[in-house]
Amino acid sequence: MLSYRLEHEVLVITVERDPGIGGRAGLASRITDLVDAHRPSPVVVVIDDRAAGSAAVSAVLRAHQFCARLGILMSVVTHSAPLRRLLEADGSTRGPRLVVHARTDTAIAGSFAAAA
Repeated sequence: MLSYRLEHEVLVITVERDPGIGGRAGLASRITDLVDAHRPSPVVVVIDDRAAGSAAVSAVLRAHQFCARLGILMSVVTHSAPLRRLLEADGSTRGPRLVVHARTDTAIAGSFAAAA
């Protein structure tokens, strides 16, 4: 369902498929566990095209709230313009603004620079 790696001291988590409503809480928990284990590293969550469903979006927004409480920078990457707009709209109502990118390399570079 997800994979992760460290790149330039940034935790990059890739959500590979939508977990469905029943798996939403589990996905959010896996993401927050990784964030907690790698803190204070900034986090980039990549939503793969196959994962661009409402349950994955909900889990990512929950993880964003968790990161905001810890003061950890989190951004999201998706190729889908409608999904980026949805994340930006919903992410801005839940604490610090969620930064949403179209490209992974841009998100990682921005997160690395912000953390330095």
